[in-house]
Amino acid sequence: METTGNDMNVFSGEAASAAVPFRIIISGGGTGGHIFPAIAIANEVKRRKPDAEILFVGAENRMEMEKVPAAGFRIVGLNVVGLNRKQWWKNAGLPFKLMSSLRLTRKIVRDFDPDVAVGVGGYASAPTLHVAQKMGIPTLLQEQNSLPGVTNKILAKKAGKICVGYDEMDRFFPKEKIIWTGNPIRQDISDINSKKAEAMSFYKLSPDMPVALVMGGSLGALSINVGMQNSLDYLLGNGFQVIWQTGKYYYQRMLPSANGKEHLVMLDFVRRVDLAYAAADIIVSRAGAITISELCVVGKPVILVPSPNVAEDHQTKNAQALSSRNAAVLLPDEKVSQDLGKTIVELWNDSRRRELLSQNISRLGTTTAARDIVDEVLKLAQLGRRRKENCKQK
Repeated sequence: METTGNDMNVFSGEAASAAVPFRIIISGGGTGGHIFPAIAIANEVKRRKPDAEILFVGAENRMEMEKVPAAGFRIVGLNVVGLNRKQWWKNAGLPFKLMSSLRLTRKIVRDFDPDVAVGVGGYASAPTLHVAQKMGIPTLLQEQNSLPGVTNKILAKKAGKICVGYDEMDRFFPKEKIIWTGNPIRQDISDINSKKAEAMSFYKLSPDMPVALVMGGSLGALSINVGMQNSLDYLLGNGFQVIWQTGKYYYQRMLPSANGKEHLVMLDFVRRVDLAYAAADIIVSRAGAITISELCVVGKPVILVPSPNVAEDHQTKNAQALSSRNAAVLLPDEKVSQDLGKTIVELWNDSRRRELLSQNISRLGTTTAARDIVDEVLKLAQLGRRRKENCKQK
């Protein structure tokens, strides 16, 4: 159920006590890289505290307004957008939207009266966490990337804890607040080895031929798709089976490339990503933080193609964090259109390198991130509850 600012009277503002369930705000979104960790955190809270009251705060017209209610949680949408770094004239209305969002956020936080606020990054986390901090509510940041965004760097100054997915994050955040937890992942990929036979049957693939899984994200990546157009015949001619996820924006445009070709599965969106991972022998992917966290658990040879179109080029930094440890191959975006097929085939022909990449990337994986993050969330919620009780006594 989507909730708007006018519906905030449904939230009780009663004072916290030991008998009252924890009240937790989780804010952020904009991309799956922010939304999936947020939902994973909320699910872990509910697993351990079934009576906990959780409210999401997202950005209007972004994917969280669909994904969060589908996961069974309430969400409020703010009229907030990110900074347009390429077309500066489009930022003219940004201050007015920010002020409007701050006013609505103050009402949301005041009416819901949370014990703790959690920020996972994205447009909405800035006003929500800022207001919570101004009101003395404990806050926790979950930073997925190896290069934090400006918002989290600012919010970190008053955050209680900062849960990170990469080492050496004290370059950006106060060291005493940092806890390495890794990034939350979807639980259905935590044991893909047992799903190999199911995966091959699901995609109607032969167990006797190698499988390349090529993904460009839910919306798609033009450069990767062009690389697949140029490389498809080469890959199929070298004995590969291919699962090609085009993204919904490019599916119809790429469809003619698949006509009449055997050993090819073309998808607009991978709905059973666990089975796609299980089927794959080599994976080509963008380098979003949550995707990388999943790939570390999957433990297969990976070719990362960082998107150049994200804020502060953080996907390149994410990919470099793995490639510098010989845990992934980094293929620059500007080379993917010509070199994708060759890179896949060369990697498949070098079994020693594939084994080394698999070993190294597996060492970086964790399946306990949501649990460890929620440990810290609940500790801060207890602090927030005590703060409320002290204020009441005064």
